[in-house]
Amino acid sequence: MSDAAGVSRSSSGVGQHRSDPHPSNTQLTTDDNTSTTVTPTHGDGAYAGRHANLDNYTPTWSDPRLSSPVPPPPPPPPHPLPTMDDDSPAPKLSELLRHPDDLDKIPALKMEFSRKKSAVDGQLRRGLREQLELTQSGMNGLSDGQKTVQAIKEEMMKIDLLCSESQNMIKDFASINLVSQAHRNFGAVETMRRNLETFNDRLTVVEGMLREDDADQENMPNLLPCHYELTQLRNIRDDAMEQIKRADDPSLESTLEDYFTRLDDTIDWFDEHVGLLALNLINLVVNDNNGLVVRFALVMDAEEKSDQRVLALQEALKDHKEMAARFQSITDGARKVRGYKDKFLEAIRLSAEQQLEQAREEFIEDPSQLEKSMKWFFNDLNVVKMGMTPLMPKRWKIGKTYADVYHKLMHAFLTGMVDDPDTSSAHTLEIISFPEKYYKKMAKMGYRQEDLTPHVIDNREAELVRDFRQLIIKFLDEWIDRIFAQEQRDFAERSAAGPEGGSNLDQDEYGYFRTKNLAPLWRMLREQVDAAVNSQRADVVEGVIDAMLARLQDRQTSWQRMLETEAARYLPSSSSSGGWTAAAAIVTAQSADAAAPASEDLEGFQALQDWLVATANDQIACIDDNEEDNRPAYLTSFRQSWEPHVTPAYAERADTELANLRDGYVDFSTWCIHRFAHLIFAVDFRTVMPDFFTPRWYTSTAMKQMVVTLDEYVNDYRQVLHHSLVDIFIEIFADELLIRYLSSVRNKGARFRRADPFQDKLFDDVSVAFDFFAGLPNPDVAAAIKQTWRVTEPFLQLLTVDKDAVADAFEAFKARYWDLQISWVEAVLRSRDDFERSMLNSVKARAAQIDVVRGPETIMGKIK
Repeated sequence: MSDAAGVSRSSSGVGQHRSDPHPSNTQLTTDDNTSTTVTPTHGDGAYAGRHANLDNYTPTWSDPRLSSPVPPPPPPPPHPLPTMDDDSPAPKLSELLRHPDDLDKIPALKMEFSRKKSAVDGQLRRGLREQLELTQSGMNGLSDGQKTVQAIKEEMMKIDLLCSESQNMIKDFASINLVSQAHRNFGAVETMRRNLETFNDRLTVVEGMLREDDADQENMPNLLPCHYELTQLRNIRDDAMEQIKRADDPSLESTLEDYFTRLDDTIDWFDEHVGLLALNLINLVVNDNNGLVVRFALVMDAEEKSDQRVLALQEALKDHKEMAARFQSITDGARKVRGYKDKFLEAIRLSAEQQLEQAREEFIEDPSQLEKSMKWFFNDLNVVKMGMTPLMPKRWKIGKTYADVYHKLMHAFLTGMVDDPDTSSAHTLEIISFPEKYYKKMAKMGYRQEDLTPHVIDNREAELVRDFRQLIIKFLDEWIDRIFAQEQRDFAERSAAGPEGGSNLDQDEYGYFRTKNLAPLWRMLREQVDAAVNSQRADVVEGVIDAMLARLQDRQTSWQRMLETEAARYLPSSSSSGGWTAAAAIVTAQSADAAAPASEDLEGFQALQDWLVATANDQIACIDDNEEDNRPAYLTSFRQSWEPHVTPAYAERADTELANLRDGYVDFSTWCIHRFAHLIFAVDFRTVMPDFFTPRWYTSTAMKQMVVTLDEYVNDYRQVLHHSLVDIFIEIFADELLIRYLSSVRNKGARFRRADPFQDKLFDDVSVAFDFFAGLPNPDVAAAIKQTWRVTEPFLQLLTVDKDAVADAFEAFKARYWDLQISWVEAVLRSRDDFERSMLNSVKARAAQIDVVRGPETIMGKIK
């Protein structure tokens, strides 16, 4: 509370501090001995005496804080249009008709939308009818008012006419009227003389009573006598000043002003007492000082009626200036509006503002204390409703008056805090959740939300929630960008430490290669989830989780792009964007040296392979739940962190997104292994692959060399690759080897001559591969790989059958492998030394006759 006001709440009236902040039930007693019981809920101190701490108090409530107007509240938001029975927004047509089968739903959808349209039309018609009725009622009221005003004017004209006519009915009326006026003037002069003679004595009496009230500020027993006497003295002064102004003598007017100067000081003294009571009124009710409250109300009521009378008279004289002289005699009493009621309302506002400023400091210091720091707000309103309302005139509706003033101040306080740049997101969160509690408490006291305007935070909950959600997402994006930038630096510097420095990767407790930033990433996500959960709003959590799921999917894409870009340095251009193709094999065979990287360009190649393995391990770590050790995967733990804080509908929708994300982790991990295999064939096997099925093939041991190399890779990475990926690692290598082997029919110089032992050589190559597969630790994997490699049998059939039986061999091949590519079959046939065009034509003709039954993809679908 400010020094200018010089006030502080007390315990038992005006001047002391209340020892018990929550006194027991209080019996309120009015002047007519009626009583009511009040449960006080709030009170601070009362105001100290005038001579104690009111030295800085400006008389007549001229404190600038009291005289400054309350800023007008912003206009309320427009009323929303009537909604359909279903509060959810209407879905788009494209969302309703996603599949051809959905076309069957059109009649039902049409009926549903027609029903909703009818409901909306009905609501609009009802609303329009109500508005028309209200408008018609208002117009009728205006019309009736105009008729009433006209009737009053006619009656007043009749009265004036009767008055004029009556003067002619009385004999010697002019003389009688003159004598009567003279008598009245003599009486008025005598009364004015007597009033002026006793003016100072009466004023001295008033000052004595005010001095007594200063000594007993808890009760102020002379409040009503002081007010009555001061009102009379004011009227005397106003009457005298008005008469002296008609005399048109400035010197006499100045003399009277000097004579009445003492009255102004006394009025200021009295106003000071009234101001203290107005600022401390709630505390008086809490402390059962009902008599003083009632006396204060009587003063305010008398002043309000006086002001209304003055305003009505001024309005009447302004509209009927020609009648002003006739009715001048009815202007006895106050001549000016004194505005005590307005000052009372201003005092209510000032008192609440002072407490709001204290609450603001507490709220700034500790955001969680908003509700606690506003306890006084609801206590004050409860005291007004329970204790003050019976003591005040009913027409004031004092409870609603206080509620409106307090509500506007609360609105200004909360919106000001929202827009304050010094407030944090924690303050915003508390403010977002406060309106629901606020309106609930106000409703308990009988103040409905629709009667309290404007909305306490201007209906900005959605905006504030969106801003807070975007703030979390902003921090999320900054963290993810920072982590990915660090990962890019680590990846670019993977070989900077030299051979002894390794590939700047970490290893987990199982010895698996891992990148360094995966754990910090998930820890950061958990922190952002906690920040969203602290808002205690499901919509905030759901929005943040949506953003996180999208960022995690984007992260997979970014990582794959980064690895793909680096791997492209070592891969033939035709295979850098996807799997190895037959066309790529031909290019490799034709210009192996040009397609493959030079030895000096292999710096970082080994580290790249390590990073591919570590990245594949990271993806598995995100989804591999270790139930035995009760260690959920990152993704599972992530879901558990927010699942209790979202709606069931969102949780169900999020399951689909999580399933897609989980599939993405699986796909990305296998992509890393596939790219690892492509790199081996592009670098390690670049010199041997072009020799297959050429004359050099018969004298080489290329298959043996490749199997040995494959075995070395498996042994080297078995301990650092996640155990669930080892078998996949071997299967991918075996499939890639088979694809490259069969695609070698496109090698430059590939030719199968009847005179050459190509059948024996094919058998030797397959036997070497089968021997390796037989030695695998997992027999199921070995059996699956061998079964895949049995595709070499129909391949050999295409090479060895007679020309007339080629079409039959193709048909048998196609029956087992439905996705067999005709282009590859053509390459096989062209590699035969007895190739004729008729062989290819027969195959194509047979292909046109075969009814292919599609099934799961086979190995031949990957050989183009």
